[in-house]
Amino acid sequence: MMRKLSPGFIILGFAVSQIIPLVASAQTIGASGTNTNGSNANAIVTGVTFLTISPDSRSGAMGDAGVATSPDVNANYWNPSKLAFVEGNDNLSLSYSPWLRRLVPDVSLAYLSYAHQLDSRNTIGASLRYFNLGTIDLVDASQNAQGSYRPSEFSFDVSLARKFGDNFSLGLTGRYIHSNLLNGAFSSGEQTKPATAIAADVSMYYKKPTSQFGTDAIFAFGVDISNIGTKISYTDEGSKYFLPTNLKIGAANTWYIDDTNEFTITLDLNKLLVPTPPIRDADGNITAGKDDNRSVPAGIFGSFSDAPGGFNEELREISYSPGIEYRYNKQFALRAGYFYENPTKGDRQYLTLGAGFRYDIFDLDFSYLAANQQKSALSNTLRFSVIVNFGAKKK
Repeated sequence: MMRKLSPGFIILGFAVSQIIPLVASAQTIGASGTNTNGSNANAIVTGVTFLTISPDSRSGAMGDAGVATSPDVNANYWNPSKLAFVEGNDNLSLSYSPWLRRLVPDVSLAYLSYAHQLDSRNTIGASLRYFNLGTIDLVDASQNAQGSYRPSEFSFDVSLARKFGDNFSLGLTGRYIHSNLLNGAFSSGEQTKPATAIAADVSMYYKKPTSQFGTDAIFAFGVDISNIGTKISYTDEGSKYFLPTNLKIGAANTWYIDDTNEFTITLDLNKLLVPTPPIRDADGNITAGKDDNRSVPAGIFGSFSDAPGGFNEELREISYSPGIEYRYNKQFALRAGYFYENPTKGDRQYLTLGAGFRYDIFDLDFSYLAANQQKSALSNTLRFSVIVNFGAKKK
């Protein structure tokens, strides 16, 4: 039985073509190619790239920055240690984004996040991320319809955050990852299977109340290392791929101009902690860089010094996310930001805009991604989020 690939399947963005010819054409669109997180085919290859897609509207409106911004329940993704400072005993958030709609009609990301305060110092969190990759129409050798199949991926997280004093916290997260892309297809004598992995995040958050320019302010700093875990594979004996282990470092500064007006600027830096592929000659010998067939710890620590182009190429592997947020009376918010990724390392570059509104115990947020229509598969991307702050003070 053969597969007739729908548009939703041709952007799987997972480099399994080395072991599964069936999906060789399913990796990219066009000559340049597009991965599931919106980056081009020249990005560093990892598995389950859906884990790197920003899920919520607030951070999505600030250039995908969220490591050091004021805490909310979506800290489960950005920096779980911030959960220790979330207001209210229980917080719940649901986010949804139609994804890559300029290219395909039926791909989407949904994200559910929850936080519960155990006591004055400890908070637990949980989140579920579901990535729907559209529909595949199955046909036999005579092109007769054999039903359809919806490939999908999901991850489930559990986090613990603990305060150490009034201004500092640490966080630890455990994650289960499941990727079912190939529906048990046979290829090259091997049967494919859903891929699974386990991973962990470690994070920290620090905030300092201060006075700047004659007004009250808070400076915050955060670090999150996510997806430290086992390699992932779709066959028993086939190639295994690194998870998108990622280092996020962020800083944010908020000025409380008066009782009703506050203004925040933030900046996040991101770097994948996975090996950079070396340059090889026609015989497969490495001519520049280092062998990328390593263990997970060696891949993480070696990721700072293994680029074939040396230190300059290492710097090109860092992406930047500056963002701003204005809040009025803690009820209305306007946001903007920019995401920059080097053209040789994925080439995601876009402006983000968004707004938020609080009514009673509900926060409603929206974001819009503006990018070059001809160049970026992410142009016109929308995100929607709603947060319910159980136990918080009503507005």
